[in-house]
Amino acid sequence: MKKTLTILALALTLGACASAPQLAAPQAIKAPSPILGNTGKYMSPYTEDGTVAPWVEKGRAASAGAGVGGFVGAQAGAKLAESIPFVGGWLGQSVGESVGRQVALKMVGGEEFIKANSDMSFNTVNELAVYMYARNSSHKDFAEVLDLTQKIYPDLKQAYYPAIVAASRAAR
Repeated sequence: MKKTLTILALALTLGACASAPQLAAPQAIKAPSPILGNTGKYMSPYTEDGTVAPWVEKGRAASAGAGVGGFVGAQAGAKLAESIPFVGGWLGQSVGESVGRQVALKMVGGEEFIKANSDMSFNTVNELAVYMYARNSSHKDFAEVLDLTQKIYPDLKQAYYPAIVAASRAAR
């Protein structure tokens, strides 16, 4: 019986691995060309020379502030959920993301500071995601920079993985 369960568990694990999308190595993905300058909608958290942008350096403390915003939104969502089932939780998350973004923006110096201290930008969140993965994922602070950038651009959180999967497919 034990042997059968082990074989079943192994088969399920291998089946799950086979069905998961395979991500290409960062260097195998063609990075989109950035807009040199800050005229795009999404500012790059890295500079042209691959270093962290000044607004990211300034915003390292923003993670704690965005967490506070998420907590405030979750509390508002819990109150709403008491009176409006299902919708309250969704609304609370939305409020939390909005408040978290505002707190994070304030911690990094605001949108004007971000623009003034960015030398690359992108028109779409998918371009930003793929560029960051292809060009910057080996940077020692990548996880922290990605987290902060997702707080500044909440749509990057949902778009990041699907954009990398699509770019990986295109790289084959």
